[in-house]
Amino acid sequence: MADEFITIGSGDLSAGINPLGAELWSLKDGQGRELMTDADPRWWTGHAPLLFPFVGRSRGDAYRFEGRDYPMPQHGFARRRLFDVVERSDEAATFRLEADAETRAVYPFDFRLDMRFAVERAALRMTATVANRGTGDLPFSFGYHPAFAWPLPYGGAAEDHRVLFEKAEPAPIRKVGDEPGLIALESAPSPVEGHVLAPTPATFRGDALIWDRLESRSLFWGVPGGRGLRIDFPDTPWLGLWQKPGAHYLCVEPWAGMADLVGFAGDVWEKQGIMRLAPGEERAFRMDVAVVDGWI
Repeated sequence: MADEFITIGSGDLSAGINPLGAELWSLKDGQGRELMTDADPRWWTGHAPLLFPFVGRSRGDAYRFEGRDYPMPQHGFARRRLFDVVERSDEAATFRLEADAETRAVYPFDFRLDMRFAVERAALRMTATVANRGTGDLPFSFGYHPAFAWPLPYGGAAEDHRVLFEKAEPAPIRKVGDEPGLIALESAPSPVEGHVLAPTPATFRGDALIWDRLESRSLFWGVPGGRGLRIDFPDTPWLGLWQKPGAHYLCVEPWAGMADLVGFAGDVWEKQGIMRLAPGEERAFRMDVAVVDGWI
């Protein structure tokens, strides 16, 4: 088992990963400036948990499979498990989590989750690969949950920061409903003007903003016209943005999957966004974060 903090990097960017959860804890530019959350315990001590085998909260913190209820914490168990380091170089590392007796007690499937991090110049490439090593179909969802600095260390006040989407996003969004952590049945008007979102702490008083009719697969976070982060997520169709109001981060969360709807009472195959992986198959989800000068 791995028990050491892993650092990879180039001269332009470095990433620090905690094998507990294979969680990205630090992302620094070539001048050593931190681009991620300060993890102030007044708000949230997380950094970038991986969401597996389910994204979000299951109603009653449990799900049903073949007539039996299994406990499942919000966002799954991967973020609380120690991953093995199966590849490591100066610029890349791969972490692995495999099914064992502990995971099978709450998730009776033989899976393998590989999480690869690679730094290429001023970009971090992250790829999660889920494999079904069992004899039956595997139900799962997956999501990223990184918290980036707000404000970023490139000048400009927090209130000047914007999310610039690749495309216009006029469709209604989803929000958390009356049951904590579950998705409201009704939609809310899009807060995006054209392709621009101007977030403030008040934006998140009702919890996360959730896009389930997302057109974009790329966005920019920072002060328009200045240096910031380009974030690409080609394999995840949904997106959450979240902050504990007043904290010094913005979570940009590409998801393939979502929390249960308020009142949901179905089995695991009826959960929204659930994916079915046949025996021997695997599926990959990429997320890239690059330091860029302005929106490209």
